[in-house]
Amino acid sequence: MIAESEMDPRSLSGLNPDCSIMKEDSPAFAVEEGRRSALVTGGSRGIGFEIAQLLASRGWALTITARHAEQLEQAARTLTAAGGHVQAIVGDMADDAAIEGVINGHEAMFGELSVLVLAAGVGSAGAIAGYSMPRFEKQFAVNIKAPYALVSHALPLLRRSATARPEGRSHVVAITSLDGIYPERGLAAYGASKAALISLVRSINTEENANGVLATAISPAFVATELSAWTTDTIPFDSMISVEDVVNVVNLLLILSPNACIPHVLINRVAAGPYRA
Repeated sequence: MIAESEMDPRSLSGLNPDCSIMKEDSPAFAVEEGRRSALVTGGSRGIGFEIAQLLASRGWALTITARHAEQLEQAARTLTAAGGHVQAIVGDMADDAAIEGVINGHEAMFGELSVLVLAAGVGSAGAIAGYSMPRFEKQFAVNIKAPYALVSHALPLLRRSATARPEGRSHVVAITSLDGIYPERGLAAYGASKAALISLVRSINTEENANGVLATAISPAFVATELSAWTTDTIPFDSMISVEDVVNVVNLLLILSPNACIPHVLINRVAAGPYRA
């Protein structure tokens, strides 16, 4: 399992306005001040939180979403202290209504969307033979159905934001996995869900580059977060990719010229070689 941020689809929480940290009167606050905004799923911890930290340090307007209200609110306060303008929305990425509500909540607060970061994910190990179908369905609900729905709902806003900015670009960044390309034993369901997410990114570029929407899949091997702790008996943290490595890739995407698009980035662990997580 190489999971970024676990969200349990059995807990159908929607919007929680009590977790909104930023309360501006104007629904188009980000546009009016020329501020760029991002929506980050899985934004309360791990890779999603660290990407949000990068953006907050540059004064971006942010919506972060995750399932656990307490963790999410603490993350929002940390990001606000770092310089971000933050709205936190509690939402379950397996709940279609919550997904649409997150996009609507972001638009209502900030009026534009320059970057959509798809960092929420869940993984569960097990052989194909006799694998639990509820576990299979959970991974596909969070790892590919939710990103597909988020992108579908967000595209009008992403297109409009690209048109409104001088560079004429907006971005979708999806945290996928090396396992979506090179399968690992016992991770067939997880790998298949991440392979589908990589395919979605390719399709976004095919359909939306002409509208100014660029998409990138970032596929790391094991990253040194708490969600990789289950494998430290065989893969120690000090041999894993750092979260900063992933964040630096996101930074690169944001500073490229508007004529450049990187559709897919693989990040290997040196100790594992090119075809193993």
